[in-house]
Amino acid sequence: MANKSDNSNQDSKKEFIFQSKNYTFMFIGLAFIVIGFILMSGGGSDDPNVFNPEIYSFRRIRLAPTLVLIGLGIEIYAILLNPHKKD
Repeated sequence: MANKSDNSNQDSKKEFIFQSKNYTFMFIGLAFIVIGFILMSGGGSDDPNVFNPEIYSFRRIRLAPTLVLIGLGIEIYAILLNPHKKD
């Protein structure tokens, strides 16, 4: 009986779900998301009665959200990537 459990322990290797390739893509996606949020920040005004048109700049309206969405896409790819698949 003890012999049977020893064989099952040897057959089932403990292995992580993600490999280094997955983590690399995850960090790249995280970097895109962080850069996007950094680019979105700012543009406010010290005086709430004064309008600052800088809040509607290309960087905050187009570029930053695009970087965040690209980063989320890279994160999804990193999660779904199968590093064990042979080319």
